[in-house]
Amino acid sequence: MTSTSVARPPRLSPGARVALVCPSGAVLERDDFTRASDLVRALGLSPVQMPNADRRFGYLAGTDDERLEDFQRAIGDESVAAVWAVRGGFGTTRILKRIDFSPLRTQPKVLLGFSDITTILLKAYADIGLVTFHGPVSRNGLTSFAREHLERVLFDPTPAGKLTQPRPPAGVLVPREPRVVPLIPGVAEGPLVGGNLTLLQCLIGTGSLPSFEGAILFLEETAEDLYRVDRMFAHLRDAGLLSGLAGVAIGLFTDMRKGAEGGTRSFEEVLREYLEPLGVPAARGFPIGHVDDQWTLPIGARARLDANAGTLTLLEGGVA
Repeated sequence: MTSTSVARPPRLSPGARVALVCPSGAVLERDDFTRASDLVRALGLSPVQMPNADRRFGYLAGTDDERLEDFQRAIGDESVAAVWAVRGGFGTTRILKRIDFSPLRTQPKVLLGFSDITTILLKAYADIGLVTFHGPVSRNGLTSFAREHLERVLFDPTPAGKLTQPRPPAGVLVPREPRVVPLIPGVAEGPLVGGNLTLLQCLIGTGSLPSFEGAILFLEETAEDLYRVDRMFAHLRDAGLLSGLAGVAIGLFTDMRKGAEGGTRSFEEVLREYLEPLGVPAARGFPIGHVDDQWTLPIGARARLDANAGTLTLLEGGVA
């Protein structure tokens, strides 16, 4: 992070204007925009769909210029309090270097999304020290669990404290999921940094990554082969990003495929191979990623990871 201090956007208050943007993949169903706007209203906020959001350019939500124009206009609009991605997909890496985050220095806004939006969240934090928010996209209906954590983090400046876990399935005595599994025991504190593993790896060497020194790294992924996950962790290790971490919180790697190269290795074996040499607390299974019941995490805010208990506690508020 190049900024010497962390900036927090103002808390969201009733009636606040929320810009709905599509900096990545195209939205194919018109009802996705309707649901996104309805969701914003259901939270007591006011939706503003950006003019190019419903454009299509192949698998992208418009040309690079159109997607960049919408995002740049949204962060520069003084009447907008939050910028919320309608979906992820692919496309942010094509425009990331051209985004000018400087308007957020004088008027910070909530930036919210996950998956492909990881690049925007991390670069904004790296460039100007803005706390950004890894959480649901707006076309997905919020479960009561996801809503509770989103509102705790975005509507209240006080620290959210210990985050809760989704309820286990009814009638199951010892469920496999949801379940946090300790990997390396211990307790760590530090600023939260992370997001989607593939997108984080894409930023290596671009100058768009914040410092990981002393941070609690959180990661999630979906629909990847285990051997590719292995390869990405090797890249992070060899690029030096895993050195100096305070702790590691592994989210959910949904729909993971073993693939022809996966053999009989388990995900936990791969994780332990890369994380145990670090000697820092680590656990896996947190509700972070491509699931309905997910946390909203403030990137840049301090947190405490208790790997033994399988808990993550927010020590600082993400908004002012």
